Amino acid sequence: MSGRREAYRPPALLAGSIGLHAAGVLALAAAPQQWPAVAGTLVANHVVLAAASLWPKSRWVGPNLVRLPAGAARRREVALTFDDGPDPEVTPRVLELLDGAAARATFFCIGRRAEAHPDLAAEIARRGHTVENHSHTHPHLFACYPRGALRREVERAQEAIAAAAGRAPRLFRAPAGLRNPLLDAVLHRTGLRLVSWTRRGFDAFGKDPKAIARRLLRGLAPRNILLLHDGSTVGERGGNRQVLEVLPRVLDALAAQGLRSVPIEVEE
Repeated sequence: MSGRREAYRPPALLAGSIGLHAAGVLALAAAPQQWPAVAGTLVANHVVLAAASLWPKSRWVGPNLVRLPAGAARRREVALTFDDGPDPEVTPRVLELLDGAAARATFFCIGRRAEAHPDLAAEIARRGHTVENHSHTHPHLFACYPRGALRREVERAQEAIAAAAGRAPRLFRAPAGLRNPLLDAVLHRTGLRLVSWTRRGFDAFGKDPKAIARRLLRGLAPRNILLLHDGSTVGERGGNRQVLEVLPRVLDALAAQGLRSVPIEVEE
């Protein structure tokens, strides 16, 4: 993203939290004996912030795309998204399945895996899909990181994916969808937009492809963003082969309903 970026403005919940902490300091200065009430209020505030952050679809701690723009309904578009790749065994087979259905998708790639397999990241882009940012190492404690560590994870992945795929990512998906209130400022600085999903099938953990597909397809409608995985971070065991059984079912259902999968696009 180029051009001058507007000054960062924190989300209302975060701005209110900052104000509440400032008021707490003033209250303690004026009446130190009121510390139990002040402490209780601030603890409750942190609980609210944590809940808002750890709910993947939450918009309380920053903008969060959970559906495609309204125009996608008229065009009967949905978005297939794939996390945790690229994987040298699974991702090429996913690409072939997508090609066979004339479907285009969005791949949220781990930076260090794009570094390890740059030709594969480039191939994803060459076939008309978009390659986006899913952090550099996919740390399981990403939501607990301070701002500096969040920034390093995001920016290192941004550089690695841009070098491999030939285009800097415009979108970011947090590991497991979990984040904290500090991430919004980091994404603003980097020019990235947060994306979660409308529905997921838990293909990274489930064992029954039919059940996974049912979860993804139940109530499916235009504008939906579907979450799948071509890679895996469970014990670093390589790619998610489960998706190779789930994806054909999903693609068949999209065709039957007259829905078309497109990459997620954002305005410049």
